[in-house]
Amino acid sequence: MTNLLPLGDQAALAYFPDEAAAFRFAAAVRRANDAWLVDVVQAYTSVAVFYDLGRTAFATVAERLRAVDASAAFDQVAPETRLHRIPCCYEMQLDLALVAEQTGLTGDEVIRQHAGTEYTVYAIGFCPGFPYLGYLPEMLAGVPRLSAPRLRVEAGSVGLTGRQTGIYTEARPGGWHIIGRTPLELVNVADGYFPLRTGDRVQFERIDESDYRRLQRERLKIV
Repeated sequence: MTNLLPLGDQAALAYFPDEAAAFRFAAAVRRANDAWLVDVVQAYTSVAVFYDLGRTAFATVAERLRAVDASAAFDQVAPETRLHRIPCCYEMQLDLALVAEQTGLTGDEVIRQHAGTEYTVYAIGFCPGFPYLGYLPEMLAGVPRLSAPRLRVEAGSVGLTGRQTGIYTEARPGGWHIIGRTPLELVNVADGYFPLRTGDRVQFERIDESDYRRLQRERLKIV
């Protein structure tokens, strides 16, 4: 790790040179499952480790995390990942023409590039369960945010900006370019249903509007 700092009085925040190293470390901390461990949250190249202040203190946690990091560097066991295939109706888009104009591609090529890429969930945030997926293929990268964010983006909307794509899991304001929509429910706060986690892989599968209606409100199956 490149740095380890307190995050408030009940967490430690570790930084790494790349996402893969952060993912290995987070997996190693979860496997170690120390008695004081409360939660592990990865976001790109950082990992927050939350601990029970009644059981330990930052200095003890920091010493343990450095030892786990040293072991993880030599760990040959690849962290477990899951591949989710998420249907996306690209006909239900709002900004496909804008993305095509920005990238110099045709609309069909934008869809082909987007659906033909396997993404990694590098962070979850913004709204419950919103997955930040990276990275877009080079031909789609660099599209800026909308000049004026929308006041409402519907749940299931698939957007992109910069090097990332993502899925609005709830209706929210948003400034990403919307190129499609998934019919699946990806979050249910009341049920504690959050099927996507950091490190998981996602690939979009193109469907038409009839498939969208048939699959609407089904849940993403965890495989």
